[in-house]
Amino acid sequence: MSAASNDEVDVHDSRYQVLAFLCISAAIAYIQRAALSVPAAEIAGDLEFVDLARDMGWVQSAWYFSYGLMQIPSGWLADRLGSRRALAIFSVVWSLATLVTAFATGFVSLLVMWILMGAAQAGAFPCAAKALGRIFPETERASATGLLACGMTVGGALAPVLTAMFLETLTPLAESFHINRWRLLLGVYALPGILWTVTFLGLISLRKLPAADATASVRPPIDWSRMLCSWPLALLCGQQFFRAAGMVFFLTWFPTFLQKTRDVSLMGSGVLTTVAGIGGVVGSLTGGFCSDWLLQRTGNKRLSRQGIAVLGMGLCSLLIVASYFVRDVNYSITLIALGAFCATFGGVSGYTVAISFGGRQVATVFSTMNMFGNVGAALFPVTAGWLVAQTGDWNLILFLFAAVMAIDALCWALLNPQGTLFGDEHEDR
Repeated sequence: MSAASNDEVDVHDSRYQVLAFLCISAAIAYIQRAALSVPAAEIAGDLEFVDLARDMGWVQSAWYFSYGLMQIPSGWLADRLGSRRALAIFSVVWSLATLVTAFATGFVSLLVMWILMGAAQAGAFPCAAKALGRIFPETERASATGLLACGMTVGGALAPVLTAMFLETLTPLAESFHINRWRLLLGVYALPGILWTVTFLGLISLRKLPAADATASVRPPIDWSRMLCSWPLALLCGQQFFRAAGMVFFLTWFPTFLQKTRDVSLMGSGVLTTVAGIGGVVGSLTGGFCSDWLLQRTGNKRLSRQGIAVLGMGLCSLLIVASYFVRDVNYSITLIALGAFCATFGGVSGYTVAISFGGRQVATVFSTMNMFGNVGAALFPVTAGWLVAQTGDWNLILFLFAAVMAIDALCWALLNPQGTLFGDEHEDR
């Protein structure tokens, strides 16, 4: 094999090694951000919240507000420091914030500490998008972002059952030391992010990422007026707003929804939430490969990116509505899992289109889109909690989920994923 061929193999191996670390980081991040969902009722009781749905709704929404508002600053910092260094810093900080949350003494302290955790985790995916945009060509980018999304959904799927298992396992220790078991859980959840950072810095050297990614480059000022007047960017942000608002259901209220509407146990709600999450994992994995396959076969971005997104979000909405009319818990969860599959199958198009559309300012464009997504994710828990508090009907959350996914499908139907916003997509990112 020639030296040139060896260099090509090394580059190929390096980029998939980087992708593997990014996927693991995404899984860890999603497990940590969902740490309060399963023990929500316990936390509310221990901290003497007045109203479970309202107060925990605010806590979980506040995480997404801080996460969303810090997207653009985090993207800017990633451009200045490079993906490798910035992601390592973010990972350590959000893990320490998870640990500190274990010392909350009431509603205000829990709210503030969880806000800090959300702000620290904001840089994770702008860093990942920046790296993927540099090391993967257009025809492989959906597969790469699909695998990254798979890491997210694996974390989201495992979080409920892992949390339920850890809570059960930690019960004797918590009783021995007279400590609330959810506090011990947060201490345990702080460890993986720190271990990941040490391993990542040890194995992923600067030479394994493109040189332009390692140091800040001189860039022209961002044309904010172009961003504000861009209809495609508005639709890209809109689809992310509604998709994130819908999918956050599984990370926040879904375990409690099952406990309240289907009379399942805490452990049972964790297991069933994981089952639904598995549908999302499979959807993320297959959606990216299917999108790239269609692009390679047809050369049509509207079909390969926009088409699967419209189909996925539309089917998700229909399946979620259908699940309400099925009384058997297992069959109902099957429909919900299929809905999660469809949503994530089409959802990979959001990251893929943002990376291509951003051109030389991909971090800024991606961060802007992700900011709107997390505003949507922040609004869903508090809106759902308000609906339940006003009506006492937990089933309304299911219909809220279906409605936002239907609107998301409409956004994709209007979005034409062609061209770039800032210059040629092959210019230095």
